[in-house]
Amino acid sequence: MTDPSAADSTLKARITSAMKAAMRARDKPRLGAIRLILADIKRIEVDERIDVSDERVLVILDKMTKQRKDSETQFTAAGRDELAAIERAEMEVIAEFLPAALSEAEIDALITAAVADTGAESMKDMGKVMGILKPQLQGRADMAAVSQRIKAQLG
Repeated sequence: MTDPSAADSTLKARITSAMKAAMRARDKPRLGAIRLILADIKRIEVDERIDVSDERVLVILDKMTKQRKDSETQFTAAGRDELAAIERAEMEVIAEFLPAALSEAEIDALITAAVADTGAESMKDMGKVMGILKPQLQGRADMAAVSQRIKAQLG
């Protein structure tokens, strides 16, 4: 690895700045959530010996959000509301670093364009459509819901 500060993505730098601000404000819950984000980023950087790009950070944040949604659902079902509240608070912190969510109409327009671009006609073309859409929608839409919409359009 080269000088880490030179290769830092702007998103990673924003997260690091937010951590410092949370430390100064003595905001322990926020600090904890931000440290979890940075730990996940660092784990990937060390495991793969790379400096993550903004796109990769978005993938990480998206995955962390999905994990917390699953945990929140399980905690709520088990009657552990205090743990579900912690997961919700962490999701709010993670969401601060994600781009603005797209509207249903914007998602539909992107799906329609991707289907037209790939010439997709049936379910066997779904991978091509997802390949085009994933970079555009990462962190901006629930990919499982997008997948369902593509299936509806192709099916």
